[in-house]
Order: sequence, then structure tokens, then C-alpha cells
Amino acid sequence: MEKLILKFSEIGIDDISKVGGKNASLGEMYNNLTSKGLRIPNGFAITTKAYKYFIEYNKLRGPLQELLVKLDTVDFTNLAEIGSKARKLILEGRFPLDLETSITTAYNSLSDDKERDFAVAVRSSATAEDLSNASFAGQHDSYLNIKGSVPLIYAVKCCFASLYTDRAVKYRQDKGFDHNKVFLSVGIQQMVRSDLGCSGVGFTLEPESGFRNVVHIAGTWGLGETIVQGTVTPDEFIIFKTSLKNNKKAILQKNLGSKSKILVYNDNAAGTNSTVLKITPRKYSSSFVLEDSEIEILARWAIIIEDYYQKPMDFEWAKDGLSGELYIIQARPETVHSTARPLSVTSYKLQNKGQVLTTGEAIGQAVSSGIARVLYSVADLDLVQKGDILVTDYTSPDWDPILKKAAGIITNKGGRTSHASIVARELGTPAIVGTSNATQVIKNGDLITLSCAEGKTGYVYKDKLEFTRTSAVLDSLPLPIKPKVQLIVSEPERAFELALYPNDGVGLLRLEFIITHNVKIHPMALVHPEKVTDQKQKSEIDKLTQNYSNKKQYIIDKLSQGIAVIAAAFYPKEVIVRMSDFKTNEYAGLLGGAVFEPLEENPMLGFRGASRYYHENYREGFQLECMALKTVRDEMGLTNVKLMIPFCRTPQEGKKVLTIMADYGLKQGENGLEIYVMAEIPSNVLLASEFAKIFDGFSIGSNDLTQLTLGIDRDSALTAALFDEQNPASTKLIRKMIKTAVKKNKKIGLCGQAPSDSPSFTEFLVKEGISSISFNSDALINGIKHINTAVNKTAEITNKSLNGQSNK
Repeated sequence: MEKLILKFSEIGIDDISKVGGKNASLGEMYNNLTSKGLRIPNGFAITTKAYKYFIEYNKLRGPLQELLVKLDTVDFTNLAEIGSKARKLILEGRFPLDLETSITTAYNSLSDDKERDFAVAVRSSATAEDLSNASFAGQHDSYLNIKGSVPLIYAVKCCFASLYTDRAVKYRQDKGFDHNKVFLSVGIQQMVRSDLGCSGVGFTLEPESGFRNVVHIAGTWGLGETIVQGTVTPDEFIIFKTSLKNNKKAILQKNLGSKSKILVYNDNAAGTNSTVLKITPRKYSSSFVLEDSEIEILARWAIIIEDYYQKPMDFEWAKDGLSGELYIIQARPETVHSTARPLSVTSYKLQNKGQVLTTGEAIGQAVSSGIARVLYSVADLDLVQKGDILVTDYTSPDWDPILKKAAGIITNKGGRTSHASIVARELGTPAIVGTSNATQVIKNGDLITLSCAEGKTGYVYKDKLEFTRTSAVLDSLPLPIKPKVQLIVSEPERAFELALYPNDGVGLLRLEFIITHNVKIHPMALVHPEKVTDQKQKSEIDKLTQNYSNKKQYIIDKLSQGIAVIAAAFYPKEVIVRMSDFKTNEYAGLLGGAVFEPLEENPMLGFRGASRYYHENYREGFQLECMALKTVRDEMGLTNVKLMIPFCRTPQEGKKVLTIMADYGLKQGENGLEIYVMAEIPSNVLLASEFAKIFDGFSIGSNDLTQLTLGIDRDSALTAALFDEQNPASTKLIRKMIKTAVKKNKKIGLCGQAPSDSPSFTEFLVKEGISSISFNSDALINGIKHINTAVNKTAEITNKSLNGQSNK
């Protein structure tokens, strides 16, 4: 005979029909993973048998079926009316005495110290919930900090009623579930005092791209419902699984969220209204919610959960503010990316850019234009028409029925794990969250363009902008054996997405983007802060480094995290990092930079590249770059990272740079470290044999090499028409460079636009024996096609030649 109550210790994953997906997962983990170190709060489940008993006892089955038959399943015009009546029927029902007694008895036995009216979490768990193809996340209600048997019974009834929330009814209809065959269980779980600590959510993959080798964790102070609701922008952490398993420093990235609100217990309230939202004290909002050691503990638990279930998972965690202990309070299959690796990539590119109205975190990679519908209440959802872009403060599950109509979603609040972000991913709808001011700067009825195609930051532009959309089937693009096809990468935010493209690694990782966007401060401004006299810039520097007592560590952390994200995304394929190659005018644009940089007539030919690294004006700044790279390779274990020196004018200069790098902990050959040099100055080509004695390989920078060969400033509009990478003078130098590298048994690559634009130039490189060619992501597909064509053509010519010699 089926029981009305089952303890977690009596529940397993095969009991979904009895206790729903959420409770079945909790029971499975409680019984099998606590021995592996996970902490899971104890509890019990009110079974679906109890729910059916309640429905039969109150004779509600017939009335509920009659209501749902009347549902408009096309336009859902009467959804709110049907849902309201269904919930009213349940809320007016009465519990059978034996069921009420069973719940009270189980509740009282849950407390170890027999504390009177101790707090529990009351969570809905439907039989069609937390499945790999339908999460039902947020569709049914949960209640926190419930104390006493009377409030508990009422909270259970409210959970029963939430089976008929508007959003749940619509979701079941969309997913094809029979309303009459979905039942509800309720989980009663010991409350973790995260109102005095922190809590959050996590994924065992990267939620945007579906990249599988990281754990993504989001956290906020207090109860974690604020993250899912999107009322706060949380802290976010990315942890590399391989480094974690190898006991290396595994945190790739830490992003500080504003965490402006905190949800805590409201002990003065009665019934189910037992929490209150407050303003977060400044000292908390400006601090991370977790220590590094705690982040790694949660990540290890996440891997244990994923390994046990053999599929990507998302989970909820909490930290008790009294005991300081971490807990897993829920886990379920991830539903967006876990089913299959994407077979194609669709890329979007704006033809032109207009006036930026606001920015936020980009969810997805698409671009969309439409009429803005600025809404402040769920009651106004009928104002949204198909193709409109929804603009609001934040969304909750109550908004779900209308989100399918929207061509885009923009919110003031929320992060990458908010409700709006989760739904946008499921629907494939672009969204920009956490703008802070969208409802103020965007007017209802405005024509706007939403762009998520420019990296992690999403942009909202005024008016409708033209854009292109390109799709490529990845599996139909075989990579050649030689030359290697590599990517040029600058933005860590795009790394996990780009790693899904066909590639042999990264041939050029430019540090300049990471320094400009992640670091933002001139390295020497933190080495010698006393020299920065501009008060506005000093204030900005202080704000950015507020959590660092050692200001130099700020640059080391930001730079190493940016590099590590890219290195981890492509691991174990090689990632060649070019050390900083700013010109003096570009360095001067960084915070505090003007005081440290000379004014040069032609910065393109001045104090740049290798010459900076050993010079007293920048040597200490270069040391910070080296410390960041040492962190990535030695502490994080990302030994796939190789280094490259730009604009190295002479072999003697190369030796100086290698010596100072060794002094700073980056010794060539140690821990497998390879150091390359850019071949972008005619002297690099003419003295290639000498450079080959010093460096492990070369990368031809065809833009600078052409500039310096033809004497053309590539930044000059007046001479732009004369710039040509395929000029015979340039190609002669490239041919000579490749031949020397091949002769000296050194790797030789090329980074530039020409191979993707010109099949003949690609054929030239392949014929000469180039080791690798690197492309920007938007040119990769054409580049692969050109290389494959060139390889086949070269092979045909070789075969004909061999056949001809054989016939002779």
C-alpha cells in the first residue's frame, strides 16, 4: 500500500511517480551522496498518494476536469480565469484528519532537538518536474521559514494549489503533458539559515554556450530566491573541472554582483508570508559571498552530482550563517544544452551601430529588432504583441505565458541565472539582463535593436539596425591535418562559444582586450600609485581595486582570469598568448596611464612590444604580466598556454626579454613552456636563422609586416588603398620566413585576414608549408573551406608531378 509520507531516507530516483522529480532527486542524493561529503538537509515528502487523497476527499477531480476542458488552448484568453478558479477549489478544500496527523507527526519527528515550531522549507515537487526534457523550474510554489504545524498544513495546501498556477497550466500545455496525469508531492526540508549567510544556484556546464568542462556558480546574500526571480545581480564564479580534479587553482573567473537586495526571514509574519526583502548593507554588497575554498567545495560537489547522474545538472546551494556550513538543497537535470552538442553555429553581425540606449549582460548570441513594450506589472501582459521586445524591471514565472511572444527580453535587474535568463535560453530568445535603467531610458513604443552578438555585454540600440545572420553546419567542415586551423581570440566572454567551432586551438590571444576591458588600469599606476595625480582617475582606480590590500594583485588576478578562461575553453589544445602590444597612445588611455607614457609622433614605430619589457619605464608592469601568466600555467595547470613576444626588433633584444621573463618565473622549457616570436618586421625575416636559435617558433603578423615592407601606415586613410598583404614584396618575405622556419624545424604560423579573403593567398601559404593559419571567428568558416581546397589542389599537383616522373 502506498504511503502518505516518505522520509528522504526511503526515497530514490525511481520514485518520481510517488514524490515528484525534485523529491526523488533529493532522496537519491541524501542516500547516496552524503557519504561522498555532500551535505543535504534532511526531510520528508508528502506523496502524490496524499495529493490524490486530498483531491478525492474534497471531490475535486470532476470540477477541475470541467474547468480545464474550457481552457482556450490557442490564444489562452481565459487562462487567468481558469487558473484562478482551479486554485480556489483547492484552497477551499479540507485535509482528511489522518493526512493532517501524518504530516504533523513527520514534522515533529524531523527536529533532532525536538525544538518547538522549528523552521522548514516547503517545496512543490510535481511528477512531470525536473525531467531532462522539461524542468518546470519555478512553475510551482515553494514557501520558506514555515514554523508550526498549522502554518505547515496551509503551506502544503498552497503547494497543491500551485499545480494550477497560470504559468504551470500553460507550461504543461506547451510541453504536451496531460493535466489529469500530473500530480503533486510536497517536500518538507530542514531550513538552512542562509538568511544569515548566503545561497545561490549552479550549473555543471557553462549556461550560455553549454561548454561542459566548467562549473558555473551564482550567489547572493540571504535566501537564493532573489537570484531566480531576478531581483538581484549575483556574484558569479566559473570553475575549471580539469584543474579542480588535478588539485590546481581552479577558479577561472570571479565577477562581483551588486546584490542590492537581501531576502531574509520575517519572524514577525504569520502563515506563508514569512520572508522580507531588504536593502543589502554596503559592506556586503561590495564583497564576494564565498571564499575561494568554499567555491571549490561547491564545484567539487557539483562534479560528484554530475558524475553520479551521468548528465549535466543544475543545483541550488545554501550556506548556514550560524554554522558556516554549505549545503546542497536541490539538483535537477539541465534542460537547455544537455540533450546534444550543437551541430551548427549561427552568428549575427550588425551592419552598423547606432545610439546606445543601455547595456547589460547578454543572454544568447542573437540580434533582434522590434517595438519596445515597457511593462511594470504582470497584469499588463496582454499589451505585448508577437515580435515585441519586452522591457521590465524583472520577470518571474508568472510572466511565462507571454514570453513566447517576445522577440527579446530586457530587464533592469537579474544575472545570468535569473528567471528571465533561464527562460530566454529555453526559448532561444535573446535577452539583456541587469541593465539597471532600461525602463527609464527606453520608452514604450520605441523601435529598438537588441544585440547579444558582441560578447558578454549586450547592447540596446535606438531604432532598427540592419544585421546579417550566418549559419554553418560544424560537422560538415572537416579540419585539414596540415596546416592547423586556429582562432584569433581577444574576448574571454566568447571563449566557450568559440571552442565549439572546428579548430586546432588559438594561434593568437591578444592581451590588449583583456587589459582594456577587464583590468582597465595602467599596470604602472598600481606599481607607483603616488604618481597618479588626477583625482577622478584615482577615485576610479580605488573603486576597482577596493577588495585588494595589495593593489598589484588586482592586475594579476584580472589578467590571469581572463587568460585562463580562454585557455580552459580550448584545453588541451595550444593557446598562444601574445604579451601586451599596446602603443604608447593606447596605453595612455588606460586609467592612470597618461603620466607613464611618452608622447610619440608615430607610436606604431615607437615604444612598443619587446622594447618595453626590459625598459625601466615599464619593466615592473611587465613583471605583473609575467606573474599572471605564471599563475595560469603553474598554479592553474593550464600548460597548454604558450607565449609570444611581439615587435622584437633584434635577436639581442629577444635574448634580453627571455632573460627578464626567466627572472620573473617564466623560464623557457620549464614546465614545458614554449616562447614564440612574432615575425612582423623585415629584420625578423632577414635574421630568421638567428631568431630561430632563441625562440621555439614564429607567427607571421602579415599586417605589420606589410606595413613595414611597403612603408605604409596602416592607420592612415590616405594610403589605405596601397595596403596589400599580397603585394609581391610582402609575399617574398613571407615565403622566405616560412622556408627558413621549416629548414630550422620551427613551427611557423600566420595571423591575418588575407587567407579568409583570398583562396589564392591561402593556396600560396599551404604550398610553402605553413604550420598553422589563424582566423577571426567570423572568417573561420571561409578560411577552412579555402584551406581544404588549397590542400586538395596542392595534393593533386604533387600526385601529377610524381606520376609524371614515374612515367619517365
